[in-house]
Amino acid sequence: MFPERLTKGYRAFLDGRFAVERGRYQTLAESGQSPSIMVIGCVDSRVSPEVIFDAAPGELLVARNVANLVPRYEPPDEEDPSHQHGTSAALEFAVRALNVRHIVVLGHAFCGGIRAFASDAAPLSSSDFIGRWMSQIAPAAEAVMEPKGETDSYLRQLEFASVELSLKNLMTFPFVRTAVEKGELLLHGAFFGVASGKLLVRSPKTGAFEPVD
Repeated sequence: MFPERLTKGYRAFLDGRFAVERGRYQTLAESGQSPSIMVIGCVDSRVSPEVIFDAAPGELLVARNVANLVPRYEPPDEEDPSHQHGTSAALEFAVRALNVRHIVVLGHAFCGGIRAFASDAAPLSSSDFIGRWMSQIAPAAEAVMEPKGETDSYLRQLEFASVELSLKNLMTFPFVRTAVEKGELLLHGAFFGVASGKLLVRSPKTGAFEPVD
């Protein structure tokens, strides 16, 4: 049976937000979407970009994965098409098809993926999808100036460092680099405090994450 919570939520949406914004939805259906901002966020249920930024339909293009990571660019392997690149495909769609002007990597506090990397816990399954996915933040971990572990300080530093790494990895995509160098695209790092509700934005000059007033 379809979850009752979703059925109730849909009915509330239909009678509330959809009724109020019916005209906007109609325009989006007829004219298509043209968001200027892409957000790369985490699958964590507590950190929905659309909620955090109070976005209207059609305003944000959102791609979410475990720990809001951007992998390094890898050209498609024509001899082995089994390799899939979900985040890379989303980036290509955002930059080449929609011509977004901003890409935001949105990290957050209490990230389960970051904790999984730090804890060296036993895999959830023999395939260890999470472990293999999170292994790509090893370079970010090397930048953290304290021993690996599950301390609050280490986890917080690694959460910030992983955002930095994703920003660097974005520039390994040729179409992203070209758009940035032409001044057609800006890259941003941000961090959301789940308990505090505070948003920190990375300064492009200093690299520090500063609170939004």
